[in-house]
Amino acid sequence: MPELGLREVKTAAFLAEQLRSAGYEVQTGVGGTGVVGVLRGEKPGPVLALRADMDALKHLVDGNECAIHSCGHDAHSAMVLCAAEQAAKQGLAAGALKILFQPAEEVLLGAKALVDAGAIADVDALVGIHLRPEQEARKGQATPALCHGSSARIEAAIEGLAAHGGRPHLGINAIDAAAAVVNAINAIRMNPVVPFSIKVTKLLAGGGATNVIPDKAEMAVDVRAQRNDLMRELLAKAEAAIGNAAASVGAKVTTRMKVGPPAAEYNEELVEYAREAIVAVLGKGGLLPPIITPGAEDFHFYVQRKPELKATYIGLGCDLTPGLHHPAMRFDVGSLIHGVNILRCVVDKVLNPG
Repeated sequence: MPELGLREVKTAAFLAEQLRSAGYEVQTGVGGTGVVGVLRGEKPGPVLALRADMDALKHLVDGNECAIHSCGHDAHSAMVLCAAEQAAKQGLAAGALKILFQPAEEVLLGAKALVDAGAIADVDALVGIHLRPEQEARKGQATPALCHGSSARIEAAIEGLAAHGGRPHLGINAIDAAAAVVNAINAIRMNPVVPFSIKVTKLLAGGGATNVIPDKAEMAVDVRAQRNDLMRELLAKAEAAIGNAAASVGAKVTTRMKVGPPAAEYNEELVEYAREAIVAVLGKGGLLPPIITPGAEDFHFYVQRKPELKATYIGLGCDLTPGLHHPAMRFDVGSLIHGVNILRCVVDKVLNPG
C-alpha cells in the first residue's frame, strides 16, 4: 500500500489493527499518521522500542507520478510487525515493548513529529532496521550498526551590480562572485580520516540579455560529514568561505543553512546485543562490521532530541537490486524472516534476559 509521507492512511490503519489483534495498546494519529503500540511485561523494567518507517517515494514512471516503496519501508514495517506479534505471543518478563510505525521518513519530518508527540518520552532503548543494497550486504548477512552521516544544505543568494557588457567596470558580476565561491568551497580542507564531502550542486545566474552584467546568482551547496562535530566545523568554514569569496569581487551574499539529519550516535551495549542476535540467526559468517554510509536517515533525530536514548540501527542484506530509491527496486522477500528473528533476539536480550 505505497503512500507518500504523512498520507499513510491505509498503511497506518492496517498496522494499527494488526497490533490491536496481537494484544497491544494502540494509539493512532501520532505525529500525523504515526501508530504507536505498547505491550507491557509482567514486572517493571526498561522500555524498548522498535521503529519502522511507513512512507513510500514519489516517482515519475511513463510520464505518470506514482508512489512506490523503492526504499523498502513496507518491508521494515512488515518485519517490525511480525516481531511485535511474536513478542506478544511469547509475553515479556519485564519492562515494555513499544512499536513505532513512523510516517514521513523520506521528507525528514516523521521522527521529529513522533518526538514532539511524546512517543519516546518513556523509551530507554530504540532499534531500527533497514534493507541494504547488494553492494553493502547480501542475503544471509547483516550489520549491527548502519552508520549514516549527517547532511545539510546551504543556500546562497549573491547580489552584485548590473551594468552594460561594454562597461563592466561599472558593475559587479554575480557570476564572478559565484565562481569565486565555487573555488572557495572546493578549497575547504578537513581531517581526511573522517569521511566528508562539500560541493556546489546548484548555480543559477544570468539568463537575460548576453550583453548585461548579471547582478544576481543563486547557489546551493550539499554538505555531508560522518560525525556531528565535523559537520559543525564544516558548516562554519563554508559560511566564511562563501562570504569572503563573494566579498573578494565586491558582491554581497546572504546564506541560509538547512541542517538535515545528524550522524549516527549508537550505544555500544545495544550494538553488541544486535551483533549477538545476528550471529544467533545468521551465524558468524553472516555478521558484517559496522557499515559506513554517506546517506542520511531521520532515525538519528531521536537520539539528537533525547541524548540519553540508547540506540542502534541494523542493516539487513537481502540481495537488493538495482539500488535504493530506484523505481524498479527488488529484493529477496525470504530475507525478511532473518530481520524478524534478529529483532526478536534483541527484544529477548533487553526484556527477557536469561
